[in-house]
Amino acid sequence: MSAAGENVIDHRAKRVLLAAPRGYCAGVDRAVVTVEKALDLYGPPVYVRKQIVHNKHVVSTLERRGAIFVDETDQVPEGATVVFSAHGVAPVVHQEARALQLKTIDATCPLVTKVHREAVRFADADYDILLIGHEGHEEVVGTAGEAPEHITLVDGPADVPNVTVRDPEKVVWLSQTTLSVDETMETVRRLRERFPSLQDPPSDDICYATQNRQLAVKQMAAECDVMIVVGSRNSSNSVRLVEVALEHGSRAGHLVDYAEEIDETWLDGATTVGVTSGASVPEVLVRGVLDYLAARGYADVHPVIAAHESLTFSLPNEIRRDLKAAGMSDKMTHDGSFASAALR
Repeated sequence: MSAAGENVIDHRAKRVLLAAPRGYCAGVDRAVVTVEKALDLYGPPVYVRKQIVHNKHVVSTLERRGAIFVDETDQVPEGATVVFSAHGVAPVVHQEARALQLKTIDATCPLVTKVHREAVRFADADYDILLIGHEGHEEVVGTAGEAPEHITLVDGPADVPNVTVRDPEKVVWLSQTTLSVDETMETVRRLRERFPSLQDPPSDDICYATQNRQLAVKQMAAECDVMIVVGSRNSSNSVRLVEVALEHGSRAGHLVDYAEEIDETWLDGATTVGVTSGASVPEVLVRGVLDYLAARGYADVHPVIAAHESLTFSLPNEIRRDLKAAGMSDKMTHDGSFASAALR
């Protein structure tokens, strides 16, 4: 107590700043529940083209239930059931599936589908489409496949000088949904310097969840000695969160799938540790990190709330129809496996 009888705040006390929102977005939730429901409805195996979402724990948990993940459509046996991942696929993939008489369930995030439709609409109007995104990312491959003759990939601000278009008066930009907002806007700024008539997409392409998770990190980063982001290395939005943390003042930032991957030396001299998670990360993994930190003196947890999220998506029409016919629920609820499964 001070001489005046007031509490003295010890700013050296160990604490955790916990970002909100964090973890599952509506599109990821829909995709994961789609595979769970497909396993309940059809029984294993259910094939999934690519990782349903970019998270190691989610994929391994579904594999234990009987999901089989494949890289290409032709790896699925003829006539089998295949789920397309949340990242979306190009039209040619649907054609391949029909040729193999596969039963398809399209779990593409509706926000990704929106970008696909924008690409088709602008291509039909004979625009050059500058798609801002990371080369080789599944979402970019799927979107580019909608109109390959009209789409040019722009992989960040440094790629802008390489861009050529047919008519600078008919150019529009679209983007991958999981990018850094700041970097994307810098890319757009440089593109507009070259092409003043560049049109914006009809609505924001970077998804609400990506923006909200980055906003929370921006609000807490300057106070953090170290930021721990829970997420897999192939998760674009998770990788971006580490970058955003470092850009906005966090002294260090690290990406981990599981609490046991934390190097205890990261905490040397750290008073404030920030914790968040990418949009494909189940909350059980965040709880593991908080338990790890609490055991090392970081038991004081302060939420940093940047936004409130209430958006939900219904399950794909194909599986809702079959669930109804079987008298099973089509509600967006998990079977509990992600909350109870071991972390390995």
